[in-house]
Amino acid sequence: MAKLSLMVMVSLCVVLAVSGRDLARPSYNVIGRVYCDTCKCGFETPASTYIAGAMVRVECRHMETGDVTYTAEGVTDHTGSYKIQVVDDHEDEYCEAVLLRSPQSGCATLEPGRERARVVLSHNTGIVTNNRIANNLGFKSDTVLPECAPLLALYQEVDD
Repeated sequence: MAKLSLMVMVSLCVVLAVSGRDLARPSYNVIGRVYCDTCKCGFETPASTYIAGAMVRVECRHMETGDVTYTAEGVTDHTGSYKIQVVDDHEDEYCEAVLLRSPQSGCATLEPGRERARVVLSHNTGIVTNNRIANNLGFKSDTVLPECAPLLALYQEVDD
């Protein structure tokens, strides 16, 4: 019995060493995309484009005081996607992915209501993966694309 317990302990140590995970300091990957609202309608459409090189920050704030306790930044890739690693468990905080800036001069105005997205960064959630998917974040285009009018007309069609 003692031999079996020793083997289990050794196996556990090997698994933890091989996995490279530090159980004392968990980490999360906040994943999302940044888009340009080319139709100025307040949400993504098939005409929306995705922005490479946009800056995004993950901010965690204390639940009671609202003080910032943690920040990490990232930049979107050629598909408009970002992946920001956040260390530690933030159980007593609320965390958000926040848009900072767009490299596109014609699409650099923050889209109201789409400039931040809440993410839960705690192991006490029942979520089995360390990846946390944030809602897509958006900037508003300075001009509306010509293909937006017929596209938006499709959203207004109603069957009675």
